Order: sequence, then C-alpha cells, then structure tokens
Amino acid sequence: MRLDQALAQLLPQYSRARLTAWVKEGRVTVDGLSRAPRDKLHGGENILVAPALSPEKTSFRPENIPLNIVHEDDTLMVINKPAGLVVHPGSGNWQGTLLNALLAHAPQLATVPRAGIVHRLDKDTSGLLVIAKTLTAQTDLVRQLQARTVSREYRAVVHGIVKRAGRIDGAIGRDPRSRTRMAVVRTGKPAVTHYAVIEHLTRSTVLSCKLETGRTHQIRVHLQKLGYPIWGDPVYGPHNAPKTPHIARQALHAEKLALQHPDSGETVQWQAPLPDDMRQLIAELREV
Repeated sequence: MRLDQALAQLLPQYSRARLTAWVKEGRVTVDGLSRAPRDKLHGGENILVAPALSPEKTSFRPENIPLNIVHEDDTLMVINKPAGLVVHPGSGNWQGTLLNALLAHAPQLATVPRAGIVHRLDKDTSGLLVIAKTLTAQTDLVRQLQARTVSREYRAVVHGIVKRAGRIDGAIGRDPRSRTRMAVVRTGKPAVTHYAVIEHLTRSTVLSCKLETGRTHQIRVHLQKLGYPIWGDPVYGPHNAPKTPHIARQALHAEKLALQHPDSGETVQWQAPLPDDMRQLIAELREV
C-alpha cells in the first residue's frame, strides 16, 4: 500500500491532503527515513508522524473582543456573531476579527488551522457559527460540511411578495462584470438554496432560507437572481430601494444550526434570536 493511503487509514482524524503535505514536508518518517507519498509499504514498518502548522497559519494575534458564546465544550464552540464583525483576517481587515477574538478566548486554538473556523458568514450577516477546538474536530466538521449533513437555516427580509416556497439551483462564481461580486454563472460552482415564506409584509416578505451548499454570498445572490433582493444589501440590493433607519446592512441572520457532535455522534442544534435591527425593520415594514 502507498504511504499516503496507509496514513489515511491509520489516522482518519486528519484529512488526506494534510497528511500528504506532512509527508512532503518531511514530517513523516518510515523506519527513520523520509519517504514520498507514493512510496510503497509492505507491513511492519515503524512510521513516525510529527504534526506541525506553517507559520502563516499561526501568526495571528489574540485580541480582547467580546464573544456571544451560545455553546462551548472541549470539542467545539458555537458563536452568535454580530453584524459588522469580520470572521477571518484578510485584505483590509487584518485585525479586529472573530479569529483574533477566538485566540484571546481560547489560546489553544493557535494550534488549529484558522483557529478552528470551518465556515464563514459575511461581515454584515449575523448569526451562528461553529468553531472546532481541536484538529480532529475540525476535520470531522469539514467532512460534515462537504457531505452536506450540517443544517444551516437563515432568516431574510426581502423586497417584494414571495408567493410560495421554492428551491433555487444556480451555479455561483465571480461576476464577469465585477470581480468583487458573485453571480449565477454557467462556469460557477453548484449551489442550491431552499426557501419558505414566514410572513408577508407590505411589499416585502420574511423568508426562511436553508443552505444545501455554502458558496460565497449564496443566499444574497440567489435571492437577487430570483427577483427578491434582501433589504439593506449594499451590493445585491436595488439601487433605488427606500431607506430605513433601523438597518444599515443586509437583513440576513443565520438563525439555526444543527450538526453531529464530533465526539458523541449525536445530533445537536442551536438557535439564535433575531437581532434588534432586523426585528425593528420587520416591525416598520408591517406598518408601511
């Protein structure tokens, strides 16, 4: 059996890509010697694996930023992220992110890639995020996301009257007319969103949206394509939309999250109440 295949069987808590990278970095020895991922094993060899993270993945600094922790145990955390908080450092946002806050709250997350972050929310989308506290839990949660067994349900307030529930199936990729936007394009990655009507307002609708996939800006792009853009969305909303004093961001909230706990295998779920700005927006739109 090839070395990379054997490692994947022996250490299933790590992804095969990560194990292969460790082999190439010389962090795996067979009988004291470095080997290539394709090298064959015959049985009885002594394999030593020395996990390590690249410096760029551990160079982030902890910052004392308050967290709304919905759940925490030795394996994972669930955060109710406020609108305005960037999840991961990047261009223009190298400080003041959720990742920096996580490193201050749980310093051991410095040993987990991306401080345990396995999925993201847009800066101005509020709601639930799960954080892995160990490398094994992170691998498990990533696999659950890839298998589409993690349930993520959002609440959105959109322009227009949506008459009935439905399903949006449209591949999402970079908008060829603007590289900072996403769009439904033929060459994009498969994306599916399910939606249901929660409440009809005056010329607006409150929707429940459930992700089958998790592409960048997926719900925002899909609802715009459907003809019902989200209230307050500065990128995908209508340019001539009336202003409301109650919300200065897209009215989108990650309300429910359910998954299999990496330790017990039991299904666990959480719910985060609508933030004040969305509740006030809905109240205002009822009276328009």
